Amino acid sequence: MSAKQNSKKFKWALDFNVSKNADIPSPLGYNPSALVNQSEVVRDQRLVIKKSWDLALGPLKNIPMNLFIMYMSGNSISIFPIMMVGMMLIRPIKAIFTTQVTSKMAEGAQGTGQRIVYFLGNLANVALALYKCHSMGLLPTHASDWLAFVQPQTRLEYYGGGISFV
Repeated sequence: MSAKQNSKKFKWALDFNVSKNADIPSPLGYNPSALVNQSEVVRDQRLVIKKSWDLALGPLKNIPMNLFIMYMSGNSISIFPIMMVGMMLIRPIKAIFTTQVTSKMAEGAQGTGQRIVYFLGNLANVALALYKCHSMGLLPTHASDWLAFVQPQTRLEYYGGGISFV
């Protein structure tokens, strides 16, 4: 009786204890006896393998874009090139540390190969970022960068506006 009072009191209340499935007809084209086709299962497995390879090859596909960004940002020390180098360095490092989470989908016979390709692609992106840092002069590569008593390298020539000042 309290359920009837409750349903009268609130029109939006639902009673999940009563089954009304027998009253609703099946939609057109629905066949409850149809089973999943084996060809669909194979197609789904191929799709999973294809998507996991797409995920593994993603860092390698980013290399041409990163090369273009490196070229467009230039070698000057300003906010835009520094931000680009920072992004090019941070993203692959984060991806390397989250390889286990990312590769949950890549299981089976090809899983280890996909993980290796994913790791090497991210490592190549880190190498590109380090090369850009080197070309900008941000990496300490000479002895004078580390030791105070060693003289820094002398520049052989200076350029300004396309004119050589020797």
